[in-house]
Amino acid sequence: MKLAIVRQKYTPFGGAERFVARALDALRAQGVAVDIIARNWEDDAAGVKCDPFYLGRTWRDMGFARCVQRVIASGRYDLVQSHERIPGCHIFRAGDGVHATWLELAGKPLTWLSPWHRYTLAAEAAMLRHPDLRAVICNSRMVRDDIARRFPAIADKLHVIHNGIDLEHFHPGLRALHRDAVRTKLGAGGTAPVILYVGSGYARKGVATLLEALAHMATSSAAVWIIGRDKHENHYRQLARKLGVEKRVRFLGAQHDVRPFLGAADLFCLPTLYDPLPNAALEALASGLPVVTTTTCGAAEFIEPGVNGALCPPLEPVAMAAGLDALCAPGIAHAMAQAAATSVAALPPATMSAQLLGLYRQLMEAAQ
Repeated sequence: MKLAIVRQKYTPFGGAERFVARALDALRAQGVAVDIIARNWEDDAAGVKCDPFYLGRTWRDMGFARCVQRVIASGRYDLVQSHERIPGCHIFRAGDGVHATWLELAGKPLTWLSPWHRYTLAAEAAMLRHPDLRAVICNSRMVRDDIARRFPAIADKLHVIHNGIDLEHFHPGLRALHRDAVRTKLGAGGTAPVILYVGSGYARKGVATLLEALAHMATSSAAVWIIGRDKHENHYRQLARKLGVEKRVRFLGAQHDVRPFLGAADLFCLPTLYDPLPNAALEALASGLPVVTTTTCGAAEFIEPGVNGALCPPLEPVAMAAGLDALCAPGIAHAMAQAAATSVAALPPATMSAQLLGLYRQLMEAAQ
């Protein structure tokens, strides 16, 4: 079987790229020949490079799509799985969710007039209605249900395959390995509750909501550690100062290895406005951290409030503060560690790769 996986640009900290990396290892181990089609990829590992000259992101995305469509038309691959919205791909992995839903939740009407957003909406609709589309891989039930609602004609093509999590790297034992050393290094003390956030793109991921929630919390000793990268980080530092919580917030930047911080924290918070299924939340659960997130996050399907975390609507810092306070009570978060890890115990990479292989074989047999 010859498979091509399409992703425009590799970012070492991106969830989609980590999915691809894990899938590549698993699929190649099963004898599947896999190439990457990309503009840029780590160590120039792409099988096919499609890199149109840059005249703005709308032109870039259109040019990349045309290049990929030429590769598809060549017939050199049995299946082409795209992580981008490209009409004519055989499989679409909806790792970024539904663009129309994101725009609706963002609540910015003028954004719809942007040429790039208009192009992306049109490409998304054209791809999901294209006759060559054989399957859509949804990484959460939230995404599957959303696509089925908007495009009922392809409901039978929607398959939920959750992200695989490396359970050997992310496990509750990280607490014993890292807690004391990291907390001492960062001056957190042994008992103050530490709330960890991991993610880039602070606006969509809800960092402002998290800072506002911290200001509303009754647990005045709680601290927030923010791991990630955002070009507007200074804005969020200023917001923390404005809210009077700057001494309780640490901006730690992007980290190649988040495990020491997962081991040192008490709970994980991702107050995202919209997130199909963030790896960071799954890795936190696997590491024994209860998770507080929103009802518009795909990870919500793994959260049982009061057992391994808490849920609240997006953009509601008071409700989020209440959830965080409940988990910051002495001993509560640690008591949820086993339930947190158990909730994602069925997501090793081998399960994901087996589901992918099963889908690919099903599609190949149907095409014969």
